[in-house]
Amino acid sequence: MASQVSQILASPHTSIPCNMENRPKADFHPGIWGDIFLNCPNEDIDTATQLRHDELKEEVRRMLVAPMGDNSTQKLPLIDAVQRLGVYYHFEEEIEDALEAIYHDNNDVDNDLYTTSLRFRLLREHGFNVSCEVFDKFKDEEGNFMSSITTDVQGLLELYEASYMRVHGEDILDEAISFTTTHLTLAAPTLEYPLSEQVAHALKQSIRRGLPRVEARRYISIYQDIESHNKALLEFAKIDFNLLQLLHRKELSEICRWWKDLDFTKKLPFARDRVVEGYFWIMGVYFEPQYSLGRKMMTKVIAMASIVDDTYDSYATYDELIPYTDAIERWDIKCMDELPEFMKISYKALLDVYEEMEQLMAKQGRQYRVEYARKAMIRLAQAYLLEAKWTHQNYKPTFEEFRDNALPTSGYGMHCQHLRSFHNNLQVHG
Repeated sequence: MASQVSQILASPHTSIPCNMENRPKADFHPGIWGDIFLNCPNEDIDTATQLRHDELKEEVRRMLVAPMGDNSTQKLPLIDAVQRLGVYYHFEEEIEDALEAIYHDNNDVDNDLYTTSLRFRLLREHGFNVSCEVFDKFKDEEGNFMSSITTDVQGLLELYEASYMRVHGEDILDEAISFTTTHLTLAAPTLEYPLSEQVAHALKQSIRRGLPRVEARRYISIYQDIESHNKALLEFAKIDFNLLQLLHRKELSEICRWWKDLDFTKKLPFARDRVVEGYFWIMGVYFEPQYSLGRKMMTKVIAMASIVDDTYDSYATYDELIPYTDAIERWDIKCMDELPEFMKISYKALLDVYEEMEQLMAKQGRQYRVEYARKAMIRLAQAYLLEAKWTHQNYKPTFEEFRDNALPTSGYGMHCQHLRSFHNNLQVHG
């Protein structure tokens, strides 16, 4: 919830009441983006680029489905590169089939540290049940990792990344993180680019903790300097990244126009202006082109949740929040008549977002899902009101009370419910 630091002054252009007594106080820094994303890019995808994209896509597909022969693990580096370059969404079935074959090939005894670790990580990433005992062969008689593997930096790096796929109770992977971190840190000053960059970045943030689009852009720059890189895959990844980025920029432009039309920065100056950050957040959940509508709707939901949060936390009095919460629970435009002027603004915008959502879902025959999303937003408002009540009454909740209310106020449940509702529905079908 919002911090409460210093007094907010109402703009003379708003309908916010002038009486600031007994109001919460917040001081959020203004949005940093201005109108930078407001204008839609004029760039169009030329026919030659699209044709080249399609040709390269088929070439990569052929590589993924090519027979593996006696050594099933030879395709692991290709799959890893396809994933890390951010183009895996084109080849989900092909990757799954290849990993299925690799999983059922038990000839893993002679694999080196790099291959064993890469196989383990990729299979676990895709939900295959792989035992961490595959790493036992790299331990000595005393139960420590062999000193001989400390010179295999590429293998250590892959073991380090594989260790982040561990689950509770896998002691060998806990040990692996400590072991690899120590030796990669020692080796880092002696390494040459691009391996030096890979190690430095991994020690700051593992693959598993990265945002797909950010990591794809970073890895494209790394991959092109790896001597063994696949030229067709690299070219495809670059074209695909640019095409997808163009779509994302157009989406963000549309969202920013919607946000500017609402004019919350003037009408509700106490609230945060974070719509661009909200779009970036949802990009970490699904960036694929078919989820364009879902991204735009989820960004609007995130933006409205932020406005509602700041209304509870950063401006409204407790007496104002009671009818505001009641209005959200009733979810009826007629409830606006009972609200202060500044609450009418956010309340109508909230209802409008869900009305738009319902219309989009109705086209796919799934409008019933909007009711679940709406109930999640209502639950969020109710949890915000309870926090406001505690503050108003100067009540110190017990740990259990705070814990039970903290989950809904975190927004985690509300966002998950919306994501479940949208993920398979608000898609753009080509």
